[in-house]
Amino acid sequence: MLREEPIKVKEYSFVAAKLRDYIQLMKPNLSFMVVFSSVVGYLMVPGIPFEWKEVIILFTGGILVTNAANIINQILERFSDRNMKRTMNRPLPDERMGVTEAWTLCVLSAVAGVGLLAFYFNVAAAALSFLSLLLYGFAYTPMKKIHPIATFIGAIPGALPPLIGWVAGTGHLGLGGWALFLIQFFWQFPHFWAIAWVGYEDYLKAGIRMLPSKEGKTSFTGLQCIFYSLTLIPLCMLPHQIGLSGQAGMWVSIAAGLLYAFASFIFYIRNDRTSAKRLMYASFIFLPTVLLALLIDKM
Repeated sequence: MLREEPIKVKEYSFVAAKLRDYIQLMKPNLSFMVVFSSVVGYLMVPGIPFEWKEVIILFTGGILVTNAANIINQILERFSDRNMKRTMNRPLPDERMGVTEAWTLCVLSAVAGVGLLAFYFNVAAAALSFLSLLLYGFAYTPMKKIHPIATFIGAIPGALPPLIGWVAGTGHLGLGGWALFLIQFFWQFPHFWAIAWVGYEDYLKAGIRMLPSKEGKTSFTGLQCIFYSLTLIPLCMLPHQIGLSGQAGMWVSIAAGLLYAFASFIFYIRNDRTSAKRLMYASFIFLPTVLLALLIDKM
């Protein structure tokens, strides 16, 4: 038995390390927020009650599809990821994992996620989730090194989750789903640009240009953030106007939008790392606050 213990320890260490690599490959923090908005979109459908079974299945299907999209992103960016401190220790650039293994995990995750959504909910929701995967993996990811329009392209799959949730509950596209889509779509621009400003030098090493100005870290980025965050304020009124949510949810959402716009304005005035990070944190607060406020005050 004493001779077998070192072998068991090595096997355990290998499995634990491999599991950590898989988790890192799937970007769980990002995936959670994406799928959370999908669940909110589903629960916002009139007449849909909260049932743990449906929520867990939708969450699982969404996580699997999102994981597949994240893996595609890391496969295509494995060489440039070696140049950034934030990403150089990921499994693919660090060569702890081969591309074939990553693609295998990607395909299995995508098939399982899309299949689960199609089987338990409907084909329309599954098709929309697959479209989101394709846009993120094969349109947004390569475009990041070509043109700043990548932010616009990436905002489309980034805003699809609540619409996917809505379609999962209704079987078709609807005004309520599009209202949630628009809120999440416009939210992403200040969010993306604040992150891109903070990590500008690191992104440049990888050949990625995400800021809206060719000159880089200018106040034009802050000006754009103001525009998109202000656009969110009337959009936050839309769910109430179409009868999805009550006045309380609307006012909480407007307040969150005003704070988001204020953070964008400070970023425009100061154009420094501190204000960019505050805008980034404000973006993390805005979306869950608005989604939960609308859901809690659901009509």
